[in-house]
Amino acid sequence: MITDHMMAYVYSGELILEEANQKTVVHKGECVFLRRDNRVKMNKQPLGEEQFQGIFMIFKRNFLRDFYQNLDKNELPIEAEKHKPSVIKLPKAADIDSLFQSMTPYFDSDKEPAKELMYLKLHEGVYSLLNIDKRFYPALFDFTEPWKIDILDYMEENYMFDLSVEAIAGFTGRSLAAFKRDFKKISLLPPQKWLMTKRLKVAHDKLGSENKKVSDVYLEVGFKNLSHFSSAYKKQYGVSPSK
Repeated sequence: MITDHMMAYVYSGELILEEANQKTVVHKGECVFLRRDNRVKMNKQPLGEEQFQGIFMIFKRNFLRDFYQNLDKNELPIEAEKHKPSVIKLPKAADIDSLFQSMTPYFDSDKEPAKELMYLKLHEGVYSLLNIDKRFYPALFDFTEPWKIDILDYMEENYMFDLSVEAIAGFTGRSLAAFKRDFKKISLLPPQKWLMTKRLKVAHDKLGSENKKVSDVYLEVGFKNLSHFSSAYKKQYGVSPSK
């Protein structure tokens, strides 16, 4: 879950991003922008003999608010349209290369960069994005909360991911209190119990109709531990998943 805007720069290896049916491959020396409040499947992998190394620059909302307050509003492209994609591969640009190459020496150093220096790098990152495309302006400086979306639709699509109740509340556009209140209106079960029941039901269907292995199914439906899955399954259905 992409909770904040970020830039991802690949120093070595490659980064594979999948959103819906769209696949983006980020190679060595390339950079991508990820828009907040979206779910993206991310694979960091080696390429040949090179391990994956990358830099992820995260723009928190508080930082962007402070940045916005110090901008000259008369020079900003208010009329610019917001980018629609959530994954935007950035074009080759000298300022992007310079920004991230200046941080790569820390890969081979035990010393962490100073916080003050990284704060300046965040500013440089924002200016680089605005310089590349003015459409980043309405995306970066949109401080409205996400619209409320249907809770059950969201949970049906994301039950297999490791999300806390707090995270689900945020991604459906609600405070934790509002989420719990709205969830009581649509289910007799508490959220965590609903997730457990949903995962077990899907696993039961996969084992019965799709003839899948237990070792594959428990991961597909969101369990991290096979023994936990087996005990929960037996408690729900009276038999072990292998039977």
